Amino acid sequence: MGRSRAVLVAACSLLIAVACPAVARGAEGPGPVCGHQPAEHQRPPSGAVAVDPAVDGDLSAKTAAHPAGTTFWLAPGTHTLGKDEYGQVVPKDGDVYLGAPNAVVDGRGVNRAAFTQQARDVQIRGLTIRGFVALQDQGVVNHDSGDGWLIENTTIEDNAGAGLMAGAGQVVRHSCLRDNGQYGLNAYQAGDGITGLVLEGNEITGNNTGDWEAKVPGCGCSGGAKFWAVNGADIRGNWVHGNHGAGLWADTNNNDFLVEDNLFEANDAEALFYETSYNLVLRGNTFRRNTLVQGRTFAGRGDNFPVATVYLSESGGEPRVRARTSAIDISGNTFEDNWAGITLWENADRFCNSPANTSTGYCTKTAAKSSCTAGAIEKAPAYDDCRWKTQRVEIHGNTFRLDPGRIGCTSLCGRMSLLSNFGTFPDWSPYKGTVVEEAITFRQANRWHDNTYAGPWAFVVHDTSMTVDAAGWQAKPYAQDECSSFGGGSAGC
Repeated sequence: MGRSRAVLVAACSLLIAVACPAVARGAEGPGPVCGHQPAEHQRPPSGAVAVDPAVDGDLSAKTAAHPAGTTFWLAPGTHTLGKDEYGQVVPKDGDVYLGAPNAVVDGRGVNRAAFTQQARDVQIRGLTIRGFVALQDQGVVNHDSGDGWLIENTTIEDNAGAGLMAGAGQVVRHSCLRDNGQYGLNAYQAGDGITGLVLEGNEITGNNTGDWEAKVPGCGCSGGAKFWAVNGADIRGNWVHGNHGAGLWADTNNNDFLVEDNLFEANDAEALFYETSYNLVLRGNTFRRNTLVQGRTFAGRGDNFPVATVYLSESGGEPRVRARTSAIDISGNTFEDNWAGITLWENADRFCNSPANTSTGYCTKTAAKSSCTAGAIEKAPAYDDCRWKTQRVEIHGNTFRLDPGRIGCTSLCGRMSLLSNFGTFPDWSPYKGTVVEEAITFRQANRWHDNTYAGPWAFVVHDTSMTVDAAGWQAKPYAQDECSSFGGGSAGC
């Protein structure tokens, strides 16, 4: 059932906005959702179980007392759960929760989670869910990553941890994920990972209020939304803005992402961070004033690493990993007054079984851990298959505009980058020296072309010590951005 919903949503996107009002967009792209959900479910539908917070008590008890597939209508007012941290609603398969206007489920800073366990095909529509205190990396809604859930016209805000977890076939549509302590969404499911995830027409804003990267340095555990080992995601028509960290962060063995027609705006760090992952289409998005906080921080401490608005770290196209594309295709996007452009990076020391692989315990999708060991990794096919590679990336038909005065930049902004580091670690690594620097720069089919630039852009190539201007970028040996324009005019040969 969850799969069928995903298909219907995909079909809906092919129709005009009038036919699909939940994802309608104006001329400026996606707009506000928080505070603008439609006033639905003013009365209980036929057959629904009405829940009045002043009369009926605990929503969890009501749920337990009714069979699977029950529709619950939550009357206006504040609904609460149990009096201790484990007060929670445990839905049954096919249960539906409809919120009347101003119906709120409030954890009161006491309950850890709102909706838990692994029932399938649960629907939550029209509710506001706030005040829960989920633990690190745990979530408030769909706490245990049940499959086929639909979250629609719902506000999930002001919670600790993640506002929302995800399962296979989950659809999150026209909802507000706002001001949650760690993530708006944490898309992680134990086992084989999530398939068929859809995020459409949502507002994802202000998340990571707990400043987790400062609390646990190097944790990689913050942002508007985090994806781990998700195989197939459609992310379209969302407004992702003002998150304290990355906007969207796909971290470790994600594959087959379509990210289109979104507005990424004023996220502190990367708008999109695609890390040790595969096969992505990124098209038709607008990126505006992102990465300013991170960029100023790096510049202020003299760190020359090229921060990015779109950051591909050990991520590329891989034909052997099944997806709708066998590349990373970045096209038709507009970048305006961000700190930086796109960085293609590959850490020479990061590979399967290397101590430098921060995705502890994970290997690539093209190799077994047992083949990536000292004495074996030097030989084919392990030598190629044990690395996450930034390869087969095509960047074309995009517009990059920058006015440094508008973003308060005096140095180290306005950079596009294609680079690696000098390999040194571990002792048994076959990738030491300039091996990976040479590969990512010249031999892994990474190509810019037919783009339009306005403003003072620079290009970091091979390693952090080499920066060239547009002429050097287009000239041999780099030969990038053929048929591109650097004066603000139209691209093309």
